[in-house]
Amino acid sequence: MNDRPDLAPPAPAVPESPTDVSTAASRSGLLLVGAAVLFFSTSPVLVRWAAVSLSSYEIAAGRLLLAGLLVLSVAALRGERLAAPARWPMFVLVGLVAAIHFGAYIGSLSFTTIAHSLALVYTAPIFSALLSWWLLGETLKPQQWTGIVIAVTGVAIMAGFEPRFDRTMLIGDALALLSAVTFAIYSIAGHRQRHHVSLLVYAGAIYLAGGLWLLPLAALNFSARGYTLPAILSVVALAVIPLGVGHTLYNAALRRMRATNVNLIATQEVTGGILLGILLLGEIPSLATLTGIGVTLVGIILVLFEPA
Repeated sequence: MNDRPDLAPPAPAVPESPTDVSTAASRSGLLLVGAAVLFFSTSPVLVRWAAVSLSSYEIAAGRLLLAGLLVLSVAALRGERLAAPARWPMFVLVGLVAAIHFGAYIGSLSFTTIAHSLALVYTAPIFSALLSWWLLGETLKPQQWTGIVIAVTGVAIMAGFEPRFDRTMLIGDALALLSAVTFAIYSIAGHRQRHHVSLLVYAGAIYLAGGLWLLPLAALNFSARGYTLPAILSVVALAVIPLGVGHTLYNAALRRMRATNVNLIATQEVTGGILLGILLLGEIPSLATLTGIGVTLVGIILVLFEPA
């Protein structure tokens, strides 16, 4: 009989329980969306720099096309296969949603402030909840309805008590709201496709399709003189940092956590974007804007909060 502990047969491996796997996935999802927020936060400043000489259509199309090619190239280097042709109509449709989301968001920054644009874009969870209630018959809890009312109140504070609010800012805010609606649809689609298409193939195909949707509008607004070195570098940075890396991490988090939880953490792009706007552009939000943002975020948290 062998009594030496170093030669004893190894103990059988204990399989991980579903709870352990779920917890590990949630933790990795938290890290992914946290990193995504850091990359997202660079977007408003980079858009402002590019918009000095380029139209919103050129910026949106350029960043989506470049990011799509970048992510699909990484997928190819990893040996990942393209999705079956049956999935392509889905890519085209979600790509259109992405095109509207990014185009409206970039356009909004030409009319309104960074603070207004980001705060309104991140009302997306409210639209996710309302769409699920309206189209899927999901029940909204009392605190969610309360949160919606509070968030709308916050938006009203931003608009009604903003001393600089005018027709131009109204257009920008409306574009930001359109971006929020399409961001909600984009997030729901990304969460539902997590078991059907690999992350890099899905993200790259969506970005590329979105860029192709915007390409005709970019061509109509093409101006050769607008393609200065700072503008080109800003678009490339937009493609790589907040989109190629940031949104791909965001889509990765959607595959590991509930979409509502991912959206909740992603709202902190509002904080990061405002801080970078202050530091790099000197764009200081008014007291009314900060108050409205605070009220709006409280409402969004109530919409997303799920008691244990």
